[in-house]
Amino acid sequence: MNQTLYIDTSDSQKVRVGLEVGGKRVEKTSEAKHSSAQMVLPMIEEILKENKLKLIDIAEIQVNTGPGSFTGLRVGIAVAQTLGKLLNVPVNGKPAGETQPTYQESKWE
Repeated sequence: MNQTLYIDTSDSQKVRVGLEVGGKRVEKTSEAKHSSAQMVLPMIEEILKENKLKLIDIAEIQVNTGPGSFTGLRVGIAVAQTLGKLLNVPVNGKPAGETQPTYQESKWE
């Protein structure tokens, strides 16, 4: 089974993880009592288990890139990019590893 994983950490008050299963989207929402960084991976594991799926069943990852809490967005994007690279699946439609960080020279030098 090839599934799409959805990650939304843009809200500083809650974390949402979704999964497309059989054409239907199932979702888990958790109040962000702790850091979203500590919640998102266990939530992904839980939603996969509840739907009798494994990480290797994920064919694509969609992550909310904003607007929202800057730190929360960074957490969601980091998790999505890491999983995308490990599973060799596209993140937000871009093939794994396609986007490379760009650095510019300091304007102060």
